[in-house]
This record gives sequence, structure tokens and C-alpha cells, in this order.
Amino acid sequence: MTKEEAKTKINTKISIGQYLEKVARFAGSEYGRLVRDQFKDNEGSSELAMLAAPSTAELDQLKKAVAIMTPAEKENAGNLTDEQIQRIAADAGIETAILAIFLNGYALHFKRVS
Repeated sequence: MTKEEAKTKINTKISIGQYLEKVARFAGSEYGRLVRDQFKDNEGSSELAMLAAPSTAELDQLKKAVAIMTPAEKENAGNLTDEQIQRIAADAGIETAILAIFLNGYALHFKRVS
């Protein structure tokens, strides 16, 4: 694989559902807990580790949010406004911060430098 092919592969757009599956792979597992422990700050918080290994509760919240998103919101998930994210979170009955972190991670997924 050439360098250009690798760059194209990294930047290939995946759906928000596919990204959710990717984020979910270590949810609730022993390995996921180990990863989260490595990301903890001095207050015991590990919000950013959610993208590497969400808890089962966080994953359930994300599934609810993705399930109620309209096709247009799913198509443009990386470009939703703060107001749209707040509305989706409120409609799904989940924490806005969890959805915001997830959607920011989705947007950043395509902006990685190869």
C-alpha cells in the first residue's frame, strides 16, 4: 500500500453507526476498565477515555442518541451545532457532555494526520 493509499484509507468516511460500533468494542470489558484507569485525572475522572472504552452506561446513552437522530443528523454528525447536540441529548434523555465528546471524537476521526 502506498502512502497516498494509506492516507485515503484513514480518511474514509464511516457512518455514525459504524463509529459507535468502533467505540463500543471495549465497553464494559476488563481491558476497557484498564484503559480508563490509565486516563484518570487527579479527581478520578476519565471522560476522554470514553472514546477508547466507554462504560456500559455511557454506551447505552450513546445508542439512545444515535437511534433518535434523523438521517440528516446522522449524515452530518461531525458538523452538528451545540444547540443540535443539546436538543438530541435532551430528546434522548442522556447527558449532553457524553454526546458532545462522542460527536467530537467522530469529527476528529476524519481530521487525523497521517
